[in-house]
Amino acid sequence: MKQIKQTRQFPNELMDTLRQMGDPLADAVILELYEAEGVTGVRSMFSWLNSSESVSSYEKINEFIEQNNVLPDFADKKLMQKGIKFFNKNQNQIGLILACYSLPYCYAGADGAKVLAMSQRISTDTLKRLEETGEFIQIITQENNWSNDKAIYKILKVRLMHAAIRFFTEYHGKWDLSWGKPVNQEDMAGTNGAFSYIVIRGMRKMRTEPEESDSEAYLHFWNVVSVIMGIDKALIPNNLREAFVMDKVIAKRQFRASDEGKSLTKALLDTMEKFIENPLLKSFPAAQMRFLMGDEVSDMLGIPSVTFEKKLLGLIPNSIMFRGAGEMKR
Repeated sequence: MKQIKQTRQFPNELMDTLRQMGDPLADAVILELYEAEGVTGVRSMFSWLNSSESVSSYEKINEFIEQNNVLPDFADKKLMQKGIKFFNKNQNQIGLILACYSLPYCYAGADGAKVLAMSQRISTDTLKRLEETGEFIQIITQENNWSNDKAIYKILKVRLMHAAIRFFTEYHGKWDLSWGKPVNQEDMAGTNGAFSYIVIRGMRKMRTEPEESDSEAYLHFWNVVSVIMGIDKALIPNNLREAFVMDKVIAKRQFRASDEGKSLTKALLDTMEKFIENPLLKSFPAAQMRFLMGDEVSDMLGIPSVTFEKKLLGLIPNSIMFRGAGEMKR
């Protein structure tokens, strides 16, 4: 008899508490840097965070990376390897899902989208931000990078980047804590869920049903990444069922129409359309988003309605956009 997995719930009391929480360890490093070198010191750290260098000129940052260069206690290396192999086997399709489902899905979180809009890191240079995300994923999904520490270093740099963005968002005095802490635990968990569970859901929608063992391994891999990135274990789903429950909770609490979400989505669509040479395929990014996210979330984000193309995508197992990826400039 198949064992029934227990499913944790994620009550509003828990989510409200974690929404007001950032990442105490990383935040302390940024605060100490600010106290020692001022705003200029924190700004100068950004260039190092975006570089390939693993050693910072600021010793406290090096200490932070050294102390956190460790796998969480639940990490199963064989499951991680299985999750990485699953990604590499399906990376073209997963890449499409990340661009047309995971990223815009995050923008539906109205309060979380305010941070992205305020930082202007996505709306003003969308392509560069997409390239950075792609580079991050490529680094952490190479198995050898987990043995040479390159993967963990990259994750910890992103963790420090989140802390720096959190600091600057509050420093400029335009942030309302009723929206939650900038880059808070709930939003970080939702984002990593979009890169793990939502990918699996996207594959199912595209009628590429992964084996349950592969899906669980992929979720486990991202759970490891999430903890290294500073996400509280209370928001780490133990299985796909918990990931489903947590996604529904976050969506119910945070998803609604917002100017920021619509602006970020438009910037993403505009960038994708620029890389499609065939004018007949220009509307397919929007169609793919609507097909994967559904009309309710798509309407929140102001995604154009392209009924014919969306219906066509629903009739083709891997979608025209997936098969037609060669139409896009490299």
